[in-house]
Amino acid sequence: MIVGKKNQITREIWLEETLKSLSPGTRILDAGAGELRYKKFCSHLNYVSQDFAQYDGMGDYKGLQTKTWDQTKLDIISDITAIPEPNNSFDAIMCIEVFEHLPEPIKAIEEFSRLLKNEGHLIITAPFCSLTHFAPYHFYSGFNRYFYENHLTNNGFHIEELVENGNYFEYLAQEIRRIPSVTEKYSRKKFFPIHYIAQQWLLWILGKYSLSDTGSDELLCFGYHVHAIKKKL
Repeated sequence: MIVGKKNQITREIWLEETLKSLSPGTRILDAGAGELRYKKFCSHLNYVSQDFAQYDGMGDYKGLQTKTWDQTKLDIISDITAIPEPNNSFDAIMCIEVFEHLPEPIKAIEEFSRLLKNEGHLIITAPFCSLTHFAPYHFYSGFNRYFYENHLTNNGFHIEELVENGNYFEYLAQEIRRIPSVTEKYSRKKFFPIHYIAQQWLLWILGKYSLSDTGSDELLCFGYHVHAIKKKL
């Protein structure tokens, strides 16, 4: 049963296809690139990576941490709201699962508008709802469609594509799958075999509900995938 397991793979399939649609040689900025996870999808592009490079894998030891984090291969180290590149210097910008880690995500959108050429592509994904991770660099639990529709439009972008990833039932299943690890870390109780049986029963039920879903993503989903174009002035 795969209900609740499709967050990352669905996002990466969409991202790979979106990046493939860009013309060879397109100069793309990977803003908040981290460990350059998505450089593998940019072999046909002129790839430039940026990050603030202050996260070390341990953070403040709270929430979900990666334990290790290598940012030695970045091209640009800077604040995402003040990237040292000229106006109109990129054909495309991608910012993948970063917005929740920005104190001022709207200022990041303003900076992307400055950096992009007219008709340039802006590719964003971010969670609709998320657990604390990479703390203390976790400032928002998530973003819904109205955030993008409002702030991208106000900063000179036309949204070409805004699609949900998952639905209410898929999200609940994802979190139910976390119960054993969260129990181990935060509860004095043990996760017994009978609890595992109950967990699997709930996942089965949620899988059935997800298959017959008729739009619960408007309530909750993993996140949104956004492809916007900077309009001509």
